[in-house]
Amino acid sequence: MSNRYIARAFSTMQKFLKENVVRDKTLAKETTMRVGGPAAIFAIADSLEHLKIVIDTAKDWGLPLFVIGKGSNLLVSDSGFPGVVLRLGQDFMQRKIDKNKIQAGAAVSLPSLVQEAARHSLAGLSFAVGIPGSLGGALATNAGAHESCIGDIVKNVIIYTRSCELKVLTGDDLRFEYRKGSFEDSDIVVEATLNLKPGDSNEIKREMEEFFAERKESQPLQFPSAGCVFKNPKVGVSAGKLIAESGCKGMRMGNAEVSAKHANFIVNCGHATASDIYNLLRAVQKRVFELHGVILEPEIRFLGEFDDVLLPAPDRL
Repeated sequence: MSNRYIARAFSTMQKFLKENVVRDKTLAKETTMRVGGPAAIFAIADSLEHLKIVIDTAKDWGLPLFVIGKGSNLLVSDSGFPGVVLRLGQDFMQRKIDKNKIQAGAAVSLPSLVQEAARHSLAGLSFAVGIPGSLGGALATNAGAHESCIGDIVKNVIIYTRSCELKVLTGDDLRFEYRKGSFEDSDIVVEATLNLKPGDSNEIKREMEEFFAERKESQPLQFPSAGCVFKNPKVGVSAGKLIAESGCKGMRMGNAEVSAKHANFIVNCGHATASDIYNLLRAVQKRVFELHGVILEPEIRFLGEFDDVLLPAPDRL
């Protein structure tokens, strides 16, 4: 990508976004895995107006655009991303409770929504306690746990298309699948309304404590990670079980390790590189395929350039 195009795009965005746009921002601190090189441009859009400016400018100068939430479920390459990384800001952090519904912006953190629902004795969101990330990211991946997922409780979603149009998706427009949202990759979730139900506050808190204790017991929360790295295959056995039965627990590449606590987690043991993590992921995938004949599909997304290809082509952006 031409540095001249990047410089001109940055100059245009800076006129409107001011200090909310920067050059060559290292993405390691913006992801839960704590790895990754720089984004050519990193922008925070505090309003729909600023969102349109970022989208239009990236399009005008032929720059790829990626929307980042809280940085979970994401592996950024060591070389970074030669385009625009966009985060939603202030106007997308609003929330409102109306009877049994929560209306919230895409930048609101999912854990904070869980707590908000509990404070108002609203049941149906406890499953998400401890799931990192933003509401927008959760909707994009249909995040879930404990046999529930965010798509189960969605009333409507407002998206912003790359042609800068707002669309409200409801009913038949919303078709969530396992770890997949109901939108095009190019669509940007800006707001959603969740359908909850009245509940007993003590029971909701008890359920939340139980779910979080289970998460703490079974997952390596003390290390940086991107969450589960592979989707569960359609063979009735979890990805974690297949990985463990393949003898991969404790396998290392550099400072990346397959967790001994939960085999479907790759953790950063300290100063791991994206290449360490990616190569370890490939090694695990290859071993599971050789021993069980099952190709594990990555659950995490990949941003930037990586040296080799996984068995199923990953969602590389």
